[in-house]
Amino acid sequence: MSLLLPALNTWLRLTEKPFLEAAEDIPAVRRSFEQKATLFFHPPAGSTFVETNLAGRPSLLVNPVSKDGSEVSIFYLHGGAYLFGSPRTHRAMIARLCAETRSQAVLPSYRLAPEDPFPCAVEDALAAYNAWRALHRHVVIGGDSAGGGLALALLAEIGRLGLEPPLGAFAFSPLTDMTGTASSLRENAAADVILPASRMTDIADLYLGQQDAADPRASPLFADFKGAPPVWITVSNREILLDDSMGMAQRLTEQGVLAELQVEHDLPHVWPIFQTYLPEARVTLARLAQWIRRLAAQADGS
Repeated sequence: MSLLLPALNTWLRLTEKPFLEAAEDIPAVRRSFEQKATLFFHPPAGSTFVETNLAGRPSLLVNPVSKDGSEVSIFYLHGGAYLFGSPRTHRAMIARLCAETRSQAVLPSYRLAPEDPFPCAVEDALAAYNAWRALHRHVVIGGDSAGGGLALALLAEIGRLGLEPPLGAFAFSPLTDMTGTASSLRENAAADVILPASRMTDIADLYLGQQDAADPRASPLFADFKGAPPVWITVSNREILLDDSMGMAQRLTEQGVLAELQVEHDLPHVWPIFQTYLPEARVTLARLAQWIRRLAAQADGS
């Protein structure tokens, strides 16, 4: 455990968790996240960012200092409970992953609830993926939290529709079950230093409305992944979404998918986003980069 981790956990518990627990003004939460990301999350030196468009949606290209001939690109879906977050809030974390893999990434801006509820995010992710995949030979898809659930839902949709699959998919602390029945929602309610379990029903209501929470596009825990490429997932043992990751890895394995699950200890929700300061975040991103490089080497050798 790094010296910074206990201080970070305490700061998150005293500031971010109460803020999210009491938040009612969604535009204010969006502005707050954007401001904090700009202030606290910084990309590696030399990273460049280019605004672009994918399938009619604003998107952000992330380029490392050197691509070193890498043909792998990363298609990343940001988190934020389907209510907030943007490519800008997550660009620093993905820039470090790009530096580790020497690859380019794109972060599409999908529509957010409650203005544009389910299945708008899934539709946007699928359209953007098709546009990106048409331009790139090797693609790895990923996401965090709600964006991690969205990436896994996208992976299932790609298989269901018979589309060209990615090399693999990864997720940081994904939200894979919108039914609200996971045991870790109760068991880790006090331990989670960021996410208030009391707001999960509100998130589901704002995102889904009257739609079925067990729809595989909303809850990929119930999706069909037979024939899917490898999946890499990481989560902390203190998160309320712990069961979302563990159940997802189990379902993937049962369906014959090569799934790798890494359960870390005492880390906050989506800790890689703190890569500017937290050693554990950089270690996780380096491990993911190794996994991506292995996928690329296998693809090039096939």
